[in-house]
This record gives sequence, C-alpha cells and structure tokens, in this order.
Amino acid sequence: MYEPKMELTLEQRDILEGKQGPVMAKIMETIVMFGDIFGAPRLVKVTHDNGHLVTSFGIKLLKPLFSTMDQLIEAGITTKGKFTVDPRPIDYENVKCNLLEKLVFSKIMYAKQEMYEEQMRKVGLKDSNAFSCAAYLPEIGNTPKEGDILSWAESSAVVFANSVLGARCNRNSGMLELFGSILGYVPEFGFLTDEGRKAKWKVIIKCKQLPEAQILGSAIGMKVMEDVPYVIGLDKLLGNEINDEVVGYLKDFGAATASNGAVGLYHIDGLTPEAKKYGEKLILKDAKEYVIDDEEIERVYRSYPIMWKKPEKKGNLVFIGCPHLTFTQLNNWTDRIVQGLKETGKKKVVVRTIMTTAPDIADKFKKTPKYKELMATGVKLTTICPLMYTNNPLTKARRIYTSSNKLRTYSCARYAKDQEILDFVVGKAGK
Repeated sequence: MYEPKMELTLEQRDILEGKQGPVMAKIMETIVMFGDIFGAPRLVKVTHDNGHLVTSFGIKLLKPLFSTMDQLIEAGITTKGKFTVDPRPIDYENVKCNLLEKLVFSKIMYAKQEMYEEQMRKVGLKDSNAFSCAAYLPEIGNTPKEGDILSWAESSAVVFANSVLGARCNRNSGMLELFGSILGYVPEFGFLTDEGRKAKWKVIIKCKQLPEAQILGSAIGMKVMEDVPYVIGLDKLLGNEINDEVVGYLKDFGAATASNGAVGLYHIDGLTPEAKKYGEKLILKDAKEYVIDDEEIERVYRSYPIMWKKPEKKGNLVFIGCPHLTFTQLNNWTDRIVQGLKETGKKKVVVRTIMTTAPDIADKFKKTPKYKELMATGVKLTTICPLMYTNNPLTKARRIYTSSNKLRTYSCARYAKDQEILDFVVGKAGK
C-alpha cells in the first residue's frame, strides 16, 4: 500500500487501506499520490457535488479509460452527484461529412462513442443533454457558487469557475476529476489556497475600445502562461456588472487565456468577485507588468500563423462558438447575420456556417422566433465540439475560419475577428 506524505482522516485512510473495496482504494491512492506530488498537506471536501468530465469522446485509443469505467460499474461505484461532460464529437445532421470522413469518424475515431456514453450513464452522467464545455451556464444547471470546491478538468470551465464565479478548482487532468467526484475529496494546493490565488502579473489595459475577448485573452495567456493575472482597466470598457453580455465576453476571454497559455484563474479589477473584495491586495509584491494597448492587440492578431494547405484560397467553412455560445450570444449572432444578409441583398450565407451551443441552450433557442430566422439564413446549429471535428485528418483539407482562439490553437483553423467573420458569411468581404 502507498504510504501518503499528506495527513489523512481515519475515513480517508480506511478507503486507502481497502475497507471500501479495491477499486475505491485505487482511486484514493491515485488522488493522494497526485496531491503528494504538489505538496498538498491534506484532502479537502468537494462542496459542489456536480462534477464535469473533460473526456466526452469514445475514441478507440482510450482503452485504459474504458477499462476503468468498467471496473467502476462492476464495483457499483458512482459519483457523489450527477456530472456533465464536454460536447459530443459528431452530428451528421448539422455538420455534414462526406462518406470517407464519416467512415473515419464512425469506424476508426469515435467507434466507441455509444458504448462510452452508456458507461458514463451508469457512473453518474446527468442526462442526455449534459454535453457542453460551458456546463456552468444557468441553462445546463451545473453552476458552482462562490467558494465552492470543485473537481473539474476542462480548462475553459475551470478558468471561468475560478475567475467569474469565485469557485476553487485546480487544472486537473482527465480521470482525476472523475476520481475527485467519486471520493468527494481533492488535494488542497494551488487555486484551492488563498496564496495560490494571488496574481504574479499586473496587466494594464490601455485600449481605446473594448478589445476582442479572444485576442485579449490570447495576448495575456501567451504572456503570463500558467500564472495568475490581475487585469486593470478592462472594467472601464466592460463595466462593473457581470450580466449576460459580460458572461459571454469573459467565457471567451478565459478560454483564450487557458488555451493560448495555461491560465486557470484571472482577476479583473472592479468586476470579478475576488477583485471586488480585495482589489490590488491580490497582486504579489514582485508581480511583473504587461501593458496592452490597441497596437499590442493588433500585433498579437497579426502574429497568428495560417495553417491551411492552400492559404491563398478562400475559406470554405466557418465555425462560430468554441466554447459553446451562450443564449445571448446565439441571439446576437442571429441578429447580426440576418441584418448583414439584408444589407448585402442575399437570402442565405455564402459559405457553410456552423454555430455551436449547449443542448439545453439549443432547445431553449428553438422555442423562439429567432430560430426560424437563423435556419432561413442557411446557418446550421449544432451541439458538437468543433475541435473533435477537426481531429479527423481528412477535415484538414477544409479551410476553416473561426472566431475562436481555442479552435485556432488546437487545429488548422484560421482566426478572424467577429466583424470579419460576419462580413465573410454574408458576402460583404472575401476571405
């Protein structure tokens, strides 16, 4: 038996010693070893029982994951609460594939999807709609409270929960987040501690207008990497209230910091909960400074490489929504596309355009008049993860435009600003 360095309660040691069975003992041993690596003095209780899994795709290579799930099921082990999971990988109805691409998706890449979803249901999956990278949004029903301790791994969800909601969660890896949700305990270190939530960077915004969330997040992520930034001046452009519009902005901003760097927590002066409480006391004395103005935003934007095989040709596919669009963003994009088409005199978008959102948000949106308006434009609405689509080597032939810095980072997709994306899809400008 592994001898822990950290202090365990009697109940925790009993689990480690196998008194709740060998599978629970392995889970406890894994969590304890993980904590010991980072010098955690103890395990602390997960106070937000609803977990979130990062691994949502039944790819054949994940044999250890499927085997672990089988062991959990055989032992009758489930998570403390119901969990959500990242988006599904495929949607043939709304994200069309040719026959060869479909063959690769269904028979080679995600051949275990149906089996894996059944495993997740037995272990504690919330419901058939619980597939979204933005499960913290109110429609999905997995929103932690300020101060809650979580066991999550999805980077864009962790940074949002830590920063905007004031919850506490480390950037865990896949399976560790599941084990924490089963045990109801996680190691106490990093973002779970007051000291670990202090800022090593002071980021000063001197832009004349509100920067694109995805570019600002990218700039900060690439500069501070895994450190915590304290952002000053953004509240003057964004406001001091976290409303629906601001949630969408911070969702995209945080996802870019997490994917273009490894940010798991940021503070925005005058806006995010801890910054409102403690202000610049959150900034460490030896913090570095990074000044961002309009020129710096443009420099970062122009630095993105073009990964298309034929960069001189126009784009032939657009993805909007990574992370998943909020309900407000979905409505706003619909209005902008409808208005843009009126201005160009076109009835439908001139390039295949796909917008992604959570299943519960899609259901809500379909009950509104705007859904018919969007469908009339030729835009498709899906709930998949566009990253999973681009993982298919055959889709690399697609010249994808996106307003997501996360998708740009993890694929060959080309980034464009929101207005450039809009102009392209309604036929105002060539891309």
